[in-house]
Amino acid sequence: MFGASLLKIIHYGLSFSAVEIFYLIAGMVIAFMVSLYSIRFLMNYVKNHDFRFFGYYRIILGVIVLIYFGLMALLKI
Repeated sequence: MFGASLLKIIHYGLSFSAVEIFYLIAGMVIAFMVSLYSIRFLMNYVKNHDFRFFGYYRIILGVIVLIYFGLMALLKI
């Protein structure tokens, strides 16, 4: 995320208003806090449960993706 943000800053230049800088910093802080919460939640989940749910999720998602791309290939969209 840092690299993508840095590339956008370089592409669009460093001419940000004070409001844009505030939104940029606020977004970074909120994203950091959400990522810490997400990691803590997933680590606690893995400690107390097994990976069966994740396995089922990946299998179901894989089947859905294969069906989607199979239909798109048949319909040539």
